[in-house]
Amino acid sequence: VQLQASGGGLVQAGGSLRLSCAASGRTFSNFAFGWFRQAPGKEREFVATINWSGSTTYYGDSVNGRFTISRDNAKSTVYLQMNSLKPEDTAVYYCAATERTGWGSSNYLEYDYWGQGTLVTVSS
Repeated sequence: VQLQASGGGLVQAGGSLRLSCAASGRTFSNFAFGWFRQAPGKEREFVATINWSGSTTYYGDSVNGRFTISRDNAKSTVYLQMNSLKPEDTAVYYCAATERTGWGSSNYLEYDYWGQGTLVTVSS
């Protein structure tokens, strides 16, 4: 499956952005998806994951309550709604897909397919 992430940009602290991840090439509903991020000089960090149907989601502690992951199987797209953004949310955000588990995972090693990343910059 090919993944194309978009929606990043520059936003002030407290603002919102919505990231999109469009998938193509395979049956979208066969995959669980995750969002990860990586800031300069830091390790890749788990953000959120969603299962194949969209009925189950799980979030990293640093974004829980502020970010929402969702999917539209008809549009083969996964979304990450980011609210109450903080400067520490600044990073390149990557979407990823896995067939290994339909329930998603917080472990980046479980994902076989990755998008190109989209930069989110939050100014203070």
